[in-house]
Amino acid sequence: MSGMDSGPKVDSDPGCEPSLQGAVTLLAFLGTLTGGDALNLIHLPATSNVAENSPPATLVHKFSVNLSVSLSPVIPGFPLIINSSPFTEAFRVNRLSGTDFEVVTAGEELDFETGPQIFDLQIYVKDEVGVTDLQVLTVQVTDVNEPPQFQGNLAGGLELYITERENPGFIYQVEAFDPEDTRRNIALSYFLISPSKNFGMSANGTLFSTTELDFEAGDKSFQLVVGVQDSRGLKASTVLQVTVVNINDEIPRFTSARKVYSIPEELGPGTIVANVTAEDPDDGGLPGRLLYSITTASNYFVMNQLTGTIQVAQRIDRDAGELRLNPTISLEVLVKDRPSGGQENRIQITFIVEDINDNPAMCKKLTFSIMVTESAANGTLLLDLNKFCFDNDSEAPNNEFNFTTPSGMGSSHRFSQDPAGSGKIVLIGDLDYENPSNLADGNKYTVIIQVQDAAPPYYKNNIYISILTSPENEFPLLFASPSYVFNVSERRPARTRVGQVRAADKDFPQSSVVYSISTGGASLQYPNIFWINPKTGELQLVTKADYETTPIYVLRIQATNGEDWSSVTVTVNILGENDEKPVCTPNSYFLAIPVDLKVGTNIQNFKLTCTDLDSSPRSFRYSIGPGNINNHFIFSPNAGSNITRLLLASRFDYAGGLDKIWDYKLLVYITDDNLLSGRMKSKAFVETGTVTLSIKVIPYPTTIVTTAPVPRITYQILRENVYSSSAWYVPFVITVGAILLLGLLVSLTILLAKANHRCCPGKTGKDKKPLTSKADMKDMKREAAVETIQMNTVFDGEVVDPVTGEIYEFNSKTGARKWKDPLTQMPKLTEPSPQGPAAGPQRIVAGEGPGPLRRTHKEGNGSSGPVLAEDGGRVSRSEGGKLGTSKNRNPALTSRMSSKPHAGK
Repeated sequence: MSGMDSGPKVDSDPGCEPSLQGAVTLLAFLGTLTGGDALNLIHLPATSNVAENSPPATLVHKFSVNLSVSLSPVIPGFPLIINSSPFTEAFRVNRLSGTDFEVVTAGEELDFETGPQIFDLQIYVKDEVGVTDLQVLTVQVTDVNEPPQFQGNLAGGLELYITERENPGFIYQVEAFDPEDTRRNIALSYFLISPSKNFGMSANGTLFSTTELDFEAGDKSFQLVVGVQDSRGLKASTVLQVTVVNINDEIPRFTSARKVYSIPEELGPGTIVANVTAEDPDDGGLPGRLLYSITTASNYFVMNQLTGTIQVAQRIDRDAGELRLNPTISLEVLVKDRPSGGQENRIQITFIVEDINDNPAMCKKLTFSIMVTESAANGTLLLDLNKFCFDNDSEAPNNEFNFTTPSGMGSSHRFSQDPAGSGKIVLIGDLDYENPSNLADGNKYTVIIQVQDAAPPYYKNNIYISILTSPENEFPLLFASPSYVFNVSERRPARTRVGQVRAADKDFPQSSVVYSISTGGASLQYPNIFWINPKTGELQLVTKADYETTPIYVLRIQATNGEDWSSVTVTVNILGENDEKPVCTPNSYFLAIPVDLKVGTNIQNFKLTCTDLDSSPRSFRYSIGPGNINNHFIFSPNAGSNITRLLLASRFDYAGGLDKIWDYKLLVYITDDNLLSGRMKSKAFVETGTVTLSIKVIPYPTTIVTTAPVPRITYQILRENVYSSSAWYVPFVITVGAILLLGLLVSLTILLAKANHRCCPGKTGKDKKPLTSKADMKDMKREAAVETIQMNTVFDGEVVDPVTGEIYEFNSKTGARKWKDPLTQMPKLTEPSPQGPAAGPQRIVAGEGPGPLRRTHKEGNGSSGPVLAEDGGRVSRSEGGKLGTSKNRNPALTSRMSSKPHAGK
């Protein structure tokens, strides 16, 4: 620290700080015990003096600090005064250096007469290792002689008021005090520093007047300097301002001689129109102390009560209200020298309001719109402006006006004022609506005419007259053509534009024409296949037209503009296009062929017969799309005819692995572009129809060697009831009807039995001849058949059996079949076995549905062969050639059995 001798330096390593502090503390403790040098205050305790009323920072006492053995510096903020007796904040300690300090005044006032005179200040010091010292400084406040002081407002000067013409005598008592004389025992001496012939002051401070003061004579205000002196000769002074108050003893008198004023109307509010002046002798001719006012009721004027000026309070209109009849306004002005209880005087003022030309000629309307027919004659009076215009001024010539010559676009040769300046507008030109010059002007004309005052400043107002020509219906509404013919292709879609009709008349302006179809345009599906835009007359298709149905449409189109109407015939020719697809019968078909069918054979004599409403029979071309695997099938002829047949093009090769599927589904395309060249095909419209063919290839029969007796035929009856939940009422009605019918039958049976018993009694005997022979019973025991009954079966296809050549019907969903012809007409066919004659006789049993037929071996030389039940189930013949049906079958011998699948599947 500056100002201190540097001692031995100690390493500032943080790890050594505890040991260093301990060493310093120990040294301090040892120094205290051994009486060595410790921290102490030098030059303290001590006693010092300070004068009263000393300013801040006045030096009171200086002292120093003797550092301890550790040389630890004094903590910042120390030494400090920790206590004072009595308590005061009038002193503080300032640091001069690290060891030198001083005590100074802090700003709190020290008063010898009123405050403490001795203060004991305890000064406390502490260094950074915690060594402290405490000493006392005694401060004595010394007395200083002070001059006298004036009390209260006298210290800064004082204003005094006295009325004029008062008797001389006492005015005011001046008081002061001596700060040194706390008991107020020592007398002070008062005097006037500036002598005055009108005032005096006694030694005890009494101010008095020596003469009678006159305000009008000039005795209005006096400035007196008063002094005071104590016993030691110290002086003080203050200023007394003495004002003489004037006495009101005379009435004011007017000094303005003018009493009649002429003013123009329409002066703005605040305009000064008159200035009334007066004076008060008591005020020495100064008007500023008088108060002015208007005593009569008036809304037009106000008066400044201090200056006496009369100003306009609101608009003064000579042309309205009572002023239009009497333009004179009279006022009474009052002047007084004080608000109440003073002197006052009155005067009469008259104002005459003069008329000025402040109102321009006005019209109830400044814009007129007139509609004139195009056939109006020249000289027709269109408008009389005198009925609408006026001038509000009250006196001539301010209330007179006239009209200027009309002007405006297109009006010079059509409209005029007759007579000139009269304001009467008449027609002098042609207003034909269809006239090209009038059309160029839009048949709308603007006439501008001015109405102006006859007196200065000649106010003007523009009057705008808009004249419109009203058209008349002079020409009929006609179509642009007496008839129209339009062509449209039958391939064009809806909203296609067919054509457009236009109708108009020569009248202007052109009214909007509305078009509509009055008659024609109906088809089988639509009430009208055409739509016409009611605004533009454009005819459009609502849907596609069909040339084959209706090649020509004759429409009657009507047009109207609100006044007239007209109609025209429109013929629409439908241009035929190739838009119909070829249609062939049958559209779908099922075919079954044996696997060894010869190439070139017409499969089951199948043929397609095709028609096209818009194509020649020679325009068809046939092709087979997806499904013709290995190209086994072709149509002949493949083009140029509307009839073609399905042929086998190549043999099936299942053994070699070339063919793997047995069911073919062919998609046949019939295109009507056979007669078109290659270049025309890219531009022409070509339509394609389709036919779906399902072909079942029947494999070779499989030989089955039977070692058992003739197999029994078991009938398996499967009943399927197709029921829809929405048809709940059907079984309900059937059930109720069956119950009623059963009751009716029972009743009839009972009645019949009773009648038979009464009328025809007889014996019952035993039939000698059995109903069934033993041979039939034997045959029945050997039969086994499966019968499937499909309820609600619908046969939607037919096919030729490849073995028998007969036609049978089938259901494409369930596979159920039945012969189309009676069973007795079906020939008995046998097919040689691929195993040779050793295989023995065989019989073919048709499988259920459109699947391949299954072969079974039959012992003996029976004549049994394959048959199909009419209800689609399987039925085989017995050895006797009889059908094994439910009538010749023993129910006890019936058993269920499933069909064995063919090995070829």
